[in-house]
Amino acid sequence: MALQSDVAKIDPPFHADHVGSLIRSSALLEARKACAAGTLSAQDLRALEDKEIREVIALQERVGLQAITDGEFRRNNWRDRFFERVDGFSSDKIQSSFTFTEFSGETRRGVPVRYATGKLKRRETITADDFAFVLKTTTKTAKATIPSPTVNHFFTGDTGLSKSPYAGDRKAYFADIAAIYRQEIAELAAMGCKYLQVDEVPLAVLCDPKNQEVVRQRGEDPQALIDDYIGLINDSIRDRPKDMTLCVHLCRGNAGHGQASGGYDPVAERLFQQLNFDGFFLEYDTERAGDFQPLRYVPKNKTVILGLMSTKQKALEPVDDLKRRVDEAAKFVAMERLCLSPQCGFASSAETDRFTASDEERKLGHLVTAASAIWK
Repeated sequence: MALQSDVAKIDPPFHADHVGSLIRSSALLEARKACAAGTLSAQDLRALEDKEIREVIALQERVGLQAITDGEFRRNNWRDRFFERVDGFSSDKIQSSFTFTEFSGETRRGVPVRYATGKLKRRETITADDFAFVLKTTTKTAKATIPSPTVNHFFTGDTGLSKSPYAGDRKAYFADIAAIYRQEIAELAAMGCKYLQVDEVPLAVLCDPKNQEVVRQRGEDPQALIDDYIGLINDSIRDRPKDMTLCVHLCRGNAGHGQASGGYDPVAERLFQQLNFDGFFLEYDTERAGDFQPLRYVPKNKTVILGLMSTKQKALEPVDDLKRRVDEAAKFVAMERLCLSPQCGFASSAETDRFTASDEERKLGHLVTAASAIWK
């Protein structure tokens, strides 16, 4: 497949964009397990990661994408990099407060998460070292992705602070998290990063009344928590340079029906008018995300990337259907400030294998074709 993009937008986010994570090969997954077991050296694992990242960068360039990531191939999942690279967290994990619902209707708790045990200190970069490799490997726009600062609290709530110096002082905990994010963003900027995406689940999950009730049951006020999370995110990104485009990806969980249902209405006004991002990647592939009415709150200087394509279903969405839905969204946000993407990454966890590499390439190529038709 060799598709040449004729999408005209030259600055990120692009008319054809994507969330970032991509399918890992079985060889890479086996090598990671071998390294953890001590039968493969870290150096050998790194060499294989380098090789496969070069190949997945070539795939993205081949289909005509302008924003290029490393597929998050060096990570175990989208969320846990902060816990793994910042001192002050436990080695063991506790259960997430929230529940996934599969397409079958079966439910399961979210992946367990580490909790705070000491004063937080950034030990190494969270994503900057990964970004450096992408930057030197592609001639397109290299995009860095990072988990939102809110995920370091949301899944366990204040219970996750009870065995730490932050017990009873969420504000101090958030201040230290924000300071670490500012350090990370400064390092990314110094490397030449012009496009950063923050992966934000909590604000989308809190759109669902049942999840607001979960928060109440653990002794927290969901409305106050939404405000605190917006403050935390803005504090974390407040020093970003003017020439760095910052986008936020809102996700309800990339498996089955996810962790939440319901539109963005409960958070829309605060989300769009208070968060200091240039663009919003929004999940709109199924009815669980609601309609486009909440987009009426989007300021005229912000971009919306419509996640109308699925990374959970292999079928290609008809271009006419995608165009129709973009036209519906354009009733609320000007066409030139809309873009198209999948609703999430292809592999939020390293083990995700619902697509083959050829499925993934076909889907990404279709994304570029559709965007070219819509904005041509």
